[in-house]
Amino acid sequence: MESERVATEQEGGVSEPQAQEQEQPLTPDEEIAELEKLLSEEPDDFQARCRLGELYFGKGKLEEALTEVKKAVEMAEGLRTEMDRSLAMYYSNLGTIYGTKGMMDDARPQFERALELNKYDVLALFNLGRLHHDKKEYMQAKEYFERLIEITPEDPIAWYNLAGVYEQLDNPQVSDYNTLDMAVQAYMKVLEFDPKHLESSFKLMDIAFTLKKSDMAVKIMEEAVEHSPDEPLAYYNLINTYEKCKMFEQAEEARQRLKQRFAKRARE
Repeated sequence: MESERVATEQEGGVSEPQAQEQEQPLTPDEEIAELEKLLSEEPDDFQARCRLGELYFGKGKLEEALTEVKKAVEMAEGLRTEMDRSLAMYYSNLGTIYGTKGMMDDARPQFERALELNKYDVLALFNLGRLHHDKKEYMQAKEYFERLIEITPEDPIAWYNLAGVYEQLDNPQVSDYNTLDMAVQAYMKVLEFDPKHLESSFKLMDIAFTLKKSDMAVKIMEEAVEHSPDEPLAYYNLINTYEKCKMFEQAEEARQRLKQRFAKRARE
């Protein structure tokens, strides 16, 4: 029996003293070495970096501990920021669903919560701007659309909504602000980024006539036809603009161009 027991140990069995020796925890120096090796291969391991900072502090290595804890804090802040952005997106999506269902009173706090988590949430800014606009709360809408423009300065939709708010605020029955020139600049920005945005062209044409700037109205509509040559409405408004400016010859030329273009399309 003794020979059998010895044979078993020699074949690969582990005796009790050997097992206890293998289960002994690493010393702080050994754990530090292991963590340093791990972080050299996986520098984004947050838990490992936190533990290494603790071990350095325990060993009195204050500079090393400071370095690791700073890195851990930076990583934690980054994780929190990313989590807040994701959570803000979910709140915005929730608000969008409420809004689509017509539940505006439920939609609004979702978008506001999204902005508490991430002040750059584009969807929340846009929808809050629209909600306030629809309730004729134009000053509040202005604030949200201006913030949206700061984040997406080349978005024609954002500029178009802001232009509409400026136009409303210029109405004496709405406010004491003189914002029509700002509306013009905003509509111009729309056309800068989307030259085919006919609604902006038509808005600018109307404002130009309001300001008695007939040359501006003509220029806007000529450019609208140039950028949208297959849109009958662009021609109709150009013809109307010419006639308002008593440019009857140009109006007739535009009318003939319209007939020729769409007669050709009909044949094709």
